[in-house]
Amino acid sequence: MTTATHARILPVYRVGLVAWALLVVLQLAWHAWLVPPQSMPLTLLLAITVVPLLLPLFALRDVRRALLWVGILSLFYFCHGVSEAWGSAGERWLAIAEIVLTVLLIAALGAGVKRRTDQTGAPPSR
Repeated sequence: MTTATHARILPVYRVGLVAWALLVVLQLAWHAWLVPPQSMPLTLLLAITVVPLLLPLFALRDVRRALLWVGILSLFYFCHGVSEAWGSAGERWLAIAEIVLTVLLIAALGAGVKRRTDQTGAPPSR
């Protein structure tokens, strides 16, 4: 990333950062407040669900890299949301919110990708 892009974060990456933050808040609210765990300690559940989302903070100097890591991690949260939406009617709205946030995050990451062009400025042919 050049210094010009360090100073100015693309709007699409801001959407990704907001989706990431909301995914963390959703995990905290879901597991610590709205549907607390019945069979495992809360700290263990939060360590499994929230800590992985916090690890990409170490790469936050490069927003694209941090969002890439969160995008990869969010595939787990997408699968979790689909399974909860399918199997748990009481938590379906939380699961749908999780699915929407992960899709938004991955879409923001994909929309921010720059396409490589050849010398003429045209995209490479396949």
